[in-house]
Amino acid sequence: MVMEKIKGANDIKKLDRGQLAELADEIREFLIQKVSENGGHLASNLGTVELTMALHLVFQLPQDKIIWDVGHQSYTHKILTGRKEGFEHLRKYGGMSGFPKRKESTCDCFDTGHSSTSISAGLGYAEAREITGGHFKVVSVIGDGAMTGGMAYEALNNASRLKTNFIIVLNDNNMSISENVGGLSRHLGNLRTADAYQGLKEGVTNSLNKIPVFGERIVTRIRRTKSGIKQLVIPGMLFENMGITYLGPVDGHDIGAMKRVFQEASKVNGAVIVHVLTKKGKGYLPAERHPARFHGAEPFEIETGLPLKRRTSANYTDIFSTVMRKLGERDEKIVAITAAMKDGTGLKRFHNLFPERFFDVGIAEGHAVTFAAGLAAAGLKPVVAVYSSFLQRAYDQILHDVCTQDLPVVFAIDRAGLVGSDGETHQGIFDLSYLSSIPNMSIMAPKNKWELSDMLKFAMNFGHPIAIRYPRGKAYDGLKEFREEIAYGKSEVICREQEIALLAVGSMVETAKQVHELLKSMGYFCSLVNVRFVKPLDAGLLDELSKDHDLLVTMEENVSSGGFGEHVVQYFNDKSTGKKPRIQNIAIDDIYVEHGNVEILRKALSLDAESVVRRIVAGYVRK
Repeated sequence: MVMEKIKGANDIKKLDRGQLAELADEIREFLIQKVSENGGHLASNLGTVELTMALHLVFQLPQDKIIWDVGHQSYTHKILTGRKEGFEHLRKYGGMSGFPKRKESTCDCFDTGHSSTSISAGLGYAEAREITGGHFKVVSVIGDGAMTGGMAYEALNNASRLKTNFIIVLNDNNMSISENVGGLSRHLGNLRTADAYQGLKEGVTNSLNKIPVFGERIVTRIRRTKSGIKQLVIPGMLFENMGITYLGPVDGHDIGAMKRVFQEASKVNGAVIVHVLTKKGKGYLPAERHPARFHGAEPFEIETGLPLKRRTSANYTDIFSTVMRKLGERDEKIVAITAAMKDGTGLKRFHNLFPERFFDVGIAEGHAVTFAAGLAAAGLKPVVAVYSSFLQRAYDQILHDVCTQDLPVVFAIDRAGLVGSDGETHQGIFDLSYLSSIPNMSIMAPKNKWELSDMLKFAMNFGHPIAIRYPRGKAYDGLKEFREEIAYGKSEVICREQEIALLAVGSMVETAKQVHELLKSMGYFCSLVNVRFVKPLDAGLLDELSKDHDLLVTMEENVSSGGFGEHVVQYFNDKSTGKKPRIQNIAIDDIYVEHGNVEILRKALSLDAESVVRRIVAGYVRK
């Protein structure tokens, strides 16, 4: 196998032309096999095999710097830098990350995981190179989906002033996670089909090259000028008008063509965009047909592409999807907004039924939130459906545009808490902290699938900013018999005794129930509370519990700093009268949590039932 010849960075340069096509086939076969076993990002990686190979053939790693936007497409890069063996434990606890990681290899020059960051980071490297007198090349690889993010344009605006080489590879597969939307998508679509431009450019170039002595000089001069052939045929070209040289489009599955254009791009004194056309999922028919389904795939059967584990029960996203559809039927003022995650957030059915009330804004969370604020100010009821880790990108807009004006925007926060295999950049463990700090914001967390439904209905008519955070995966269907009506700022008492009180937030209610049973079996008296509202605190219940409980145990799948437990401690610290119980906070330490199975991570973080019981018993002294 040709892949066996790749032991480390730059080994690909030792292969002959015939072996390159063989290597591309082997890499695809290898990726399909490994992702089918471990799960991972498949469609994006299959689409960038030849693109990555061409980059590694032209540039010298780790001296030259390749920055992968998001990093969903970095698997071939990992193989070509000697990490093939790491795929045995891809995205597993203690194993290789599915994203670029500086601590993993010197060939990974920048950690990524969120969208639209690569041009900013690459520009930083390019400017640092000039300050320090370096001579390395800088390449930022960004997808057309990520180019819908505003941060990419902020970076392009600054890159246009650069007087030294900086290469931006635009990987255009006409498909981000969901279908691309907006003006950029249309613009790139026009460029893809600009056959007249391509034909005229090649014809003129070939004719000029035939002129003895002067022909090649004329071609070079035309390539360097902003008002070259492309401007005559496609007036107002976006990138050229920004002051950034544009090369392409080029076939992203033709290694030779890409090598030539990358070598040409390396000669440009300034920022240069290389527009590469690729096919997402290339080489595996199920992924070509359903690229969104194979964006982040669970283990699957290679022959059919079907998941190995079939879902037998609804997850929280399914519940959200069903309730949104029903609410949309009843209330025409309800509108839904997502940032390129229509399928992932469960809004596909809402979109199909109410297309005029559904908005996919592309990978632009900040815009999504302020857009929702405008909709709310105009009298509508917007729901922003977003993953917890992506909502962080819109903190200022939540604070300044929604909450300052006390606008009725509902934030449906999916993937809250530990999400597992995507690691540090995707764990939703900060939302309780950053949302709790904002005036006018209320925060809820459901204990099970029925409560998520009830909370959505409550939130839709609340009339103020409100967030509902719920976890990834199977919806808990226990405690069905406990379904008190949602009352603002009030918790739900599931079991009332004395001595120890467990106050659990959202997904931790299921764990708290197990802890409760274990403590009871050990002879402790124990109350169990479903917190429901992280903000505002249920001060009345806290005061009540403090009278006949020696220990209050807060439980949350969030970092401890700024979380629910810390607010409970602060509440009692601020009280001048009354009994002050001892408080024990069960939360995540001040760390970034790496990738791995959620159950393994919970044990490692001492958030599982057995660990929580040990922590309680170890620190509790009976009076």
